[in-house]
Amino acid sequence: MKKVLSIVLALALLCVTFAACAGNGTSSTSSASEESSAVSSESSAESESSASSEESTSTEKTKIGILAPAVTHGWVAGVAYYAEQRCKELSDTVDYKLYTSNNAEEMTSQIDDLKSWGAEAIVAFPQWEGMEVPIQEAIDAGIVVVNFDIEIAADGVYRVSGDNESMGVEGAKYIVDKIGTTGKVVVLDVPTSGSVAELRKKGFLDTMKEIAPDMEIVEYATKFTREDGQADFADILTSNDHIDAVYSMDDETSIGVLQAISEANRDDIKVITGGGGCQEYFNMMKENENIWIESSLYSPLMVKDAVDMALDVLAGKDVEPVKIIPTTVVDRDNVDEYLDPENTVY
Repeated sequence: MKKVLSIVLALALLCVTFAACAGNGTSSTSSASEESSAVSSESSAESESSASSEESTSTEKTKIGILAPAVTHGWVAGVAYYAEQRCKELSDTVDYKLYTSNNAEEMTSQIDDLKSWGAEAIVAFPQWEGMEVPIQEAIDAGIVVVNFDIEIAADGVYRVSGDNESMGVEGAKYIVDKIGTTGKVVVLDVPTSGSVAELRKKGFLDTMKEIAPDMEIVEYATKFTREDGQADFADILTSNDHIDAVYSMDDETSIGVLQAISEANRDDIKVITGGGGCQEYFNMMKENENIWIESSLYSPLMVKDAVDMALDVLAGKDVEPVKIIPTTVVDRDNVDEYLDPENTVY
C-alpha cells in the first residue's frame, strides 16, 4: 500500500512540473509576440514618417515672380505671355506669380509683394526708369533677379537679351543679297528707343559700308508702331519716286510700311526688313510674292531663357551673368518653322 501511495505522489508531482513548464512557455511566447509587434509598429511609423517627409520635399516648388509692363498686345505683351507659358510648362516644380505694371511705383510695390510671398527668384522686364534701387534691394534680400532685355545698374543682377547690333548686320546682308550692291535704301530710324535703335542702325550702316559702299542710303525717323510706320512711310513715298529696299527695325513698323506701299500702289520696293518675331508679320511673308519680307528675330520667346536662367542659378549651376541670344533671319523660305497658330498675342 505504501508503495502504491509513493507512486501516486510521484506521478502527481511530475504533472505539476509539466504544467508549470507549459505555463512559462506560453508567457514567453506572448511577450516575444508583443515585442515583435511593437518593433513592427515603430518601424512602420518611421517608414510612414520618412515617406511623408520625402513626399513633402518632392512636392515643394520653387517660387518665381514675373514682372512685365501692362500691355495687352504686341511685342511687350508677348514677354509676359511667354514667361507665364514657361512657368506653366514647369508647373510640377515651379509656383509663380505674374504681375503687370504701368509705372515704376507700381512695379516697385509688386517687388515688395513678391518678397512677402517668399519669391526665390524674379524675372523682370523693367521698362521704367528708377527701378535700380528696388531691384538692388531684392538682390540684397537674397532673391535671384534676372532682367529681360533691359540693362539695369544693379550689383548681382543677371540678364538675358537679344543681339541688337547683329540684327542690323543681318538686315544689311539680306538687302544686298536681294538687290545687289547698288540701289536706294530707306532706313527707318527710331531715335526715341535709345540704344536699341542705335545698335541696330550701327550694325546696318557699318555692314553696308563694308559690303555695299556705293548703296544710296536715306534716313527717316519713325516709331515702333504700325500706325507711325504707315503714316511716316506714306510721306516718304511721296518724297521718293523710287526706292529699292527699306531697312525697318521692327515688325510692327514694317506692317504699317506694307500698308502704305499697298495704298500707294507702289511696285518698286523689292525688300523690307523687320525685327522682333510678330506672327501677323510672319503670315504676310508668303502673301506678298513681289516683295521679300524679312524679320531678324528679337523674339519675346527669349524670356523663357530668363526663367530657365533663374532656375539654374537657384540650382547652384555655373551661370554667366549675361546671355546674349544671336538673331535668326526669317523670310518666306523658312517662315513655316516659326508660325505658332496658338499664339494670339504677338
